[in-house]
Amino acid sequence: MDRARTDVSDDAATDLASSDDDAPDDADERRVALFVDGPNVLRDEFDVDLDDVREAAAEIGRPTATRLYLDEHATPGLIQAAEARGFEVVITSGDVDVRLAVDITQFAVEGRADVIAVASRDTDFKPAIETANAYGLRTFAIAPGEFGRSDALRNAATDSATLGDDDEGPTMVGYDQ
Repeated sequence: MDRARTDVSDDAATDLASSDDDAPDDADERRVALFVDGPNVLRDEFDVDLDDVREAAAEIGRPTATRLYLDEHATPGLIQAAEARGFEVVITSGDVDVRLAVDITQFAVEGRADVIAVASRDTDFKPAIETANAYGLRTFAIAPGEFGRSDALRNAATDSATLGDDDEGPTMVGYDQ
């Protein structure tokens, strides 16, 4: 992975498996549900590529859900590009926080994943991450960059990664500024 570096040891994927007796031992068998907070991650100042977000999640398991949450201000080009990259795009009529947090909680309660990965800088998702932890899921906080990292999310999650700021690859910024 070129743009992401983890804030945990190099053995983070192994640690994710070994610390939970019910989780599959092989990273390829762990089901990862990835939730991306579009308005807080896809900003000019972070220069984030959705492929890098997915790669960060894929390092800890097999993505079984990849959702990008956007509000009504998202451009059609952003929606099309995200769908072309395999993301399920969820459009909300306002702030995406409530919908994203409810979906995280639903996945945790229903056992639809072994790992919940959240790409955001918004501390509003801390209770959802804590709920997933309480239901025995591993959690993974993905920060859009060094200056976009939420210490509250990083501390609540089992593991974390911070996307790098190199200039490789296309970006997915699609909000009008």
